[in-house]
Amino acid sequence: MDMMELIRTRKSVRTFDGRPISDTDREKLKEFIGSITNPYGIPVKFVLMDAEEHGLSSPVIQGAKLYIAGKVPKVAHCEEAFGYAFEKMILYAWSLGIGTTWIGGTMDRRLFEREAGVHNAEIMPCVSPLGYPAKKRSLKETVMRAGVQANKRKSVSELFFENDLTSPLNEKNDIILKALEAVRLSPSAVNKQPWRIIKYGDKYNFYEKHTLNRTNDLWDVQKVDMGIAICHFMTIVDGKLSKETPL
Repeated sequence: MDMMELIRTRKSVRTFDGRPISDTDREKLKEFIGSITNPYGIPVKFVLMDAEEHGLSSPVIQGAKLYIAGKVPKVAHCEEAFGYAFEKMILYAWSLGIGTTWIGGTMDRRLFEREAGVHNAEIMPCVSPLGYPAKKRSLKETVMRAGVQANKRKSVSELFFENDLTSPLNEKNDIILKALEAVRLSPSAVNKQPWRIIKYGDKYNFYEKHTLNRTNDLWDVQKVDMGIAICHFMTIVDGKLSKETPL
């Protein structure tokens, strides 16, 4: 897989053609999700659920026959670990031609959590439908994408800095530049892009810029977004993640 190509081409899909996932693709996906790890060392468990069998749906999704949920223990950095692992799954699904979209609110959360077997010591930040994209988006999906300006991303100068938040990053390393572009292209809740990176020496420090009010006391959806961005960065760069107290 060319990971940068997957990151560049992958789009959220809310309109599916109604075909079930083939047995071959389903087995490949099941094998892959069983191998996913994250640099936080926090286990993320994936659950595949047939939409009809479990009575699952979302008002923003059309034609999906299968959903996938992820659940993670409620511990420090669980949101980032979840975002990292779930994005790994999403990119792999796209390599198989399977469409996905992050769903955190437009669903019957209690139903999804019950069917996924979420326990009191776990959280299920997001789920996703799985299916083959329809040839044409529904009107509802087109309106939703326009509303959040889904195809737009902040400029490099707004996201990446050196030493402080006033000095734009002047990066020369081609691999790092590629990794930063992968971060810039990351999906996020209502496309708010909460990640900021400040380079200190040879370290690239990720910071969360809160741009959404928290609607859940159990987790911060923008920390999930941070995990997605870190996943994209580390997918391109062979680096090591360390957790430190912010400066």
